[in-house]
Amino acid sequence: MEIVHPSSQQAASKPLPKEAIDAASETGIELEAALQTVLPEPPSAPTPAHPSENEGRLFHDAKRALADITAGTVLAEPIGTLVSPAPVLNEEDHAAAHLAGSSAKDIDEVDRKFQTLLATVRTNRPGDDLDIIRHAWQFCLQQHEGQKRASGEPYIIHPLEVAQVLAELKMDSTAIAAGLLHDAVEDTDVTSPEIAKRFGEQVAHIVEGVTKLDKIKFANREDHQAENIRKMLLAMVTDVRVVIIKLADRLHNMRTLEHLKPEKQQKIARETLDIYAPLAHRLGMGKLRGELEDLAFRYTDPYAYLQVAQEVESLRGANEDFLAAIVTTLQGKLEEAGIQGRVESRIKRLYSIQQKLVAQKIPVDQVYDLLAIRVICHTVAECYAVLGLLHSQWRPVPGRIKDFIAMPRPNLYQSLHTTLIAPGGHQFEVQIRTEEMHRIAEEGIAAHWKYKAGDAVSAKDEARLAWVRQLMEWQREMSDPNEFMSTLKIDLYPEEVYTFTPKGKVVVLPKDSSPIDFAYAIHTEVGNTTIGAKVNGRIVPLRTRLRNGDIVEISTQTGHAPSRDWLSFTKSSRARNKIKHWLNEHQRERAIEIGKKLLEREARKWKISLKSLTDADYVRAANDYGLGSEPELLAGVGFGKYSARVVLNKLQPGSTIPTETSEAEPAGGINGPISQMSDAVKRVFFGKGSDSLQVEGQDDLLVYRARCCNPIRGEEIIGYVTRGKGVAVHARGCPNVQNLLYESDRRIQVEWGSDGAPGNGSQAKPTTYPVKLTILCDDRTGMLKEFTAIISDDGTNIRSVDSKPATDGSFVVDFVIETVDVRHLTKLTQNLRKVPGVRDVQRVQKI
Repeated sequence: MEIVHPSSQQAASKPLPKEAIDAASETGIELEAALQTVLPEPPSAPTPAHPSENEGRLFHDAKRALADITAGTVLAEPIGTLVSPAPVLNEEDHAAAHLAGSSAKDIDEVDRKFQTLLATVRTNRPGDDLDIIRHAWQFCLQQHEGQKRASGEPYIIHPLEVAQVLAELKMDSTAIAAGLLHDAVEDTDVTSPEIAKRFGEQVAHIVEGVTKLDKIKFANREDHQAENIRKMLLAMVTDVRVVIIKLADRLHNMRTLEHLKPEKQQKIARETLDIYAPLAHRLGMGKLRGELEDLAFRYTDPYAYLQVAQEVESLRGANEDFLAAIVTTLQGKLEEAGIQGRVESRIKRLYSIQQKLVAQKIPVDQVYDLLAIRVICHTVAECYAVLGLLHSQWRPVPGRIKDFIAMPRPNLYQSLHTTLIAPGGHQFEVQIRTEEMHRIAEEGIAAHWKYKAGDAVSAKDEARLAWVRQLMEWQREMSDPNEFMSTLKIDLYPEEVYTFTPKGKVVVLPKDSSPIDFAYAIHTEVGNTTIGAKVNGRIVPLRTRLRNGDIVEISTQTGHAPSRDWLSFTKSSRARNKIKHWLNEHQRERAIEIGKKLLEREARKWKISLKSLTDADYVRAANDYGLGSEPELLAGVGFGKYSARVVLNKLQPGSTIPTETSEAEPAGGINGPISQMSDAVKRVFFGKGSDSLQVEGQDDLLVYRARCCNPIRGEEIIGYVTRGKGVAVHARGCPNVQNLLYESDRRIQVEWGSDGAPGNGSQAKPTTYPVKLTILCDDRTGMLKEFTAIISDDGTNIRSVDSKPATDGSFVVDFVIETVDVRHLTKLTQNLRKVPGVRDVQRVQKI
């Protein structure tokens, strides 16, 4: 990379090369990958500043990080350990000195933002010492000197905005200093020991917790992401400020996401919806979660975002008038009853509206909680009094009254919810809570967390983190990053059902849980030995879905074992992990037995004596597959992952002649027996398009696309060895993949081959894949004609069409089309959504 001074003419004319940006992207640098790195004067002996980014970058040494995180010791406060940068200037002069090359407007903007930060801290935490923030700011200016964001503004604005978010959350000065320094270790030459020496162990620990792993090479981006999340959560167990800073960091990155390429926007926004917004929800940080979701929605589905925004805006005037009338009436009723409280109104957030539209297939004006009123009282007794007052004034909707005060959600959210019907049939939701409940609902764990080493952590805060501690215990049993991420996603966003033991103890479970989930929530041994269940005194099947208020009684039998089928209906991560763990232990033993028998049978066929083979022969063959021992090799054969014939040839080279021939063929395709099959046989076994799939390192395995998800080129895929059928290839997002993860030994890496790929330069016609699209639309003349015109104009073949009316007066049209890849399908879906009257277009995985 050529490094130039910002005041030189070359600085503007030589941006970072595209190849460097792409290479950096592949290693995980996402947000500020497009930085232009420049250096201030003097030009002699320059120290280049590293390009930086805040999401998906690589980290420092994992061993040291995890040792610091898991030590569990109380970290010392930074008092008395600050080392002042010399010379110490006032903030304005210091900013100007380190922003050489920036415009006067940028320098003024940076200084104004820092003064705003100090003012916010003084207001929210008047007793905090501001010196550590000032020192961190000066150090931050030095380290990020010359760096620019993708937007072209000075990079220093990013840590400053992160610190401002933390200050608005009323975080302490230690957290704010760590927020200013959160990218220092990642993006500059600063080390964690240097941070500890200057600012204290606590600041260093927090900064290390939000720093990503960069010295470990991962097989793919998913593994990298999983390990970074795992590291952050481990650090969060000892200091929750780690995750609060990470959420603030992600929030500012989402606010400035428009400066990146569309592919990066999509990837970062999807990660936000999958991980960070649910994490904020799990910690009770409702306000931050809401903004993250709406910002991410704008990039993950721009057309749906625009459509929902326009519909909400068209209804805004009438809705605001309606809410104003309700608020006035309610305030008058509160005064008559002598209840002191404030009344607020709001229109539901766009992402929440979209979720309702997709789940319930309804238009915007039919969302029952589109309009909401919030009443904030002083006491719990007043909350219940207001509920009675509301029901005497407006008619409540049966089944929509929820008491989260008596039964708080797992993230400790508390409120009374009721849905009412006003004259004219308008529905609106009312939330009733105290000031304390409101603060917890908005700020979550940030509202009451104790940061001083001498303060006791409250029972409520411990309850909020209990799920993290439990997850960290489970992760020790999870060697596979994908399994860790699937468990995390289940655990982050639970919809709850409240059940009871016969003695009245409350057991909170995810929605649609079964008696098996209930049994594992009581104890692992109770779950493992479950043979039956009673719900409300009646014997029920184990796959019965539990509902709020159910009283559950479990029957057990010593010696009984978990069943593989339980994974198809259990919902809680605890139950699923315990079942998977048991199955892994016992099925591995069975797989080794089967592998040994398959090898013996193959040896008899080729008249080879296995007794002549030594342990060294088995270890050598295992090493060829990247394994370390004979049992691992035999388990791989037993699971069907490796061919017994190929393994036998590796144990005794030259013993199976056909395998030698097949292995000598060039890699990169499905060779050997498969290449010799006729097209007709291939279609019978695999279906159309399977010849474009490749299994890494294997030549003689049958490969086919799984019918449950029908993956198409461009989708992330994963192979799963099925006994007697070959390798089933699933889309990584397929629901069945989650149920298959318990036997990680049977998972195998697969990839899309170059044969038949669009744009690969070959003359052959690109391979097409059948895809089913379901369109929900208004019933009007000419609608079907417009759909078929869009599809045919795109050069896409239509295999079949089916249309039928829906119960709400709309129409459902099902198309089975042939598509080339994901990009082609996305473009076609967006064009169909633009047709007037279309409510939704969804891909149906199973055809």
